[in-house]
Amino acid sequence: MKQTTDDLRFFKVILSSIADGVFTVDSQRVITSFNPAAERITGISALKAIGRKCYEVFHSDICEHGCLLERTLCTGVESIDQPVKITNNSGETIPISISTAVLRDDDGQVLGAVETFRDLSAIEHLRKELWKNYSFEDIISKSPIIHKIFAILPDVAESESTVLIQGPSGSGKELFARAIHNLSPRKNNNYVIINCGTLPPQLFESEIFGYVKGAFTDAKKNKAGKLTMADKGTVFFDEIGELPLSTQVKLLRLLQQREYEPLGSTHTVKADIRVVAATNKDLRELIAQGKFRDDLYFRLAVVKFDLPSLTMRREDIPYLVDHFIKSFNARRGKNIVSVSPEVMDILMRHDFPGNIRELENLIEYAFVICRGQIIYPEHLPAEISAREKSSAGRSINAGDGNPLTRVIDERSKIEEALRHNNGHKGKASRELGLDRTTLWRKIKLYKIDPGKLL
Repeated sequence: MKQTTDDLRFFKVILSSIADGVFTVDSQRVITSFNPAAERITGISALKAIGRKCYEVFHSDICEHGCLLERTLCTGVESIDQPVKITNNSGETIPISISTAVLRDDDGQVLGAVETFRDLSAIEHLRKELWKNYSFEDIISKSPIIHKIFAILPDVAESESTVLIQGPSGSGKELFARAIHNLSPRKNNNYVIINCGTLPPQLFESEIFGYVKGAFTDAKKNKAGKLTMADKGTVFFDEIGELPLSTQVKLLRLLQQREYEPLGSTHTVKADIRVVAATNKDLRELIAQGKFRDDLYFRLAVVKFDLPSLTMRREDIPYLVDHFIKSFNARRGKNIVSVSPEVMDILMRHDFPGNIRELENLIEYAFVICRGQIIYPEHLPAEISAREKSSAGRSINAGDGNPLTRVIDERSKIEEALRHNNGHKGKASRELGLDRTTLWRKIKLYKIDPGKLL
């Protein structure tokens, strides 16, 4: 069927009324039509666009590698709502989403292709405004628990109070410690990290306090410790629960009197430092076991922050994913735009025993595997989907085939384990062979109150 004059007129009217940009190209990607919305978004008139190659007009971030329009022309495969960025006539970067389709004649021969694109600038602006509300220093969160900490963090930083940050491994404790330093009057001086879990006890004191010549066999000359390096700055004691008892006594003196003695010295040194400590252990439990001094605990916990696990702040996952994608794009020189809805669904349901650090590692792995702009499930480690399915459907005891019997049996086993362990969820989860987050979810599901079991 041949097009009539009326067909062409109506076609132009329809294109003019569409809010999305629309243009067509021939088989060589030369633009053959360009609607008013395309003119408005790009800032280029149809008169200047028609007859030029599409990449000469759009300067998209996928024009050189991965052009979707070229792929559609070559394979006939459509693209739908793919996010990209173009540069308009004023040199501004404009975020858009594009869809492409092939154009054929009545005999099925390829004539060219059509691309529609939507300006996402307003949405991007809104996203940036939301981002401002959900970020503080380098910490990203929408969680009400974290926002309560955000609210007092500047005041805490301005003070000289010692701060204890508790939370599971990978939950971002070091970010909060660094934020306290960066917001404090000491921000222009050194921020020194002392990892209490990496040094053997015999080297620990010499690393922290330093030593004088002759303090021990290999002490050939005086050596300053990390406390000297941190003078007028901040010292971050990471994993302070690993600190040997013998060193705890000296650290207590440091906090009480703001002075210390290098190994082998008889003279005290004044310490002008701010102390921030962090642990992934329950220090009160260590106190009960005689592994941590209660007087040191109270000196450290003048201000105490308890950071939740990532499973307790799942609303942060999309924001963290966006943050890590931007970070790895900058570091790797890539242009990955986002994860697919399927990947986001997997991430939102994953237990994340490694917390934020595990999420960051997953995105980094995907960056190594992914060659396109969208991260799909096949770009994630194979064990993630397997673990996610296993965790979602795992039962403590399969029991018989009756679902009601299995529920009653599982609930009773959880109650028995909690009762046996005096309500301690960590010990109960180990006894049951479950992740702590899985146990927490089942306690919530069965509406179990551990306090009433004791």
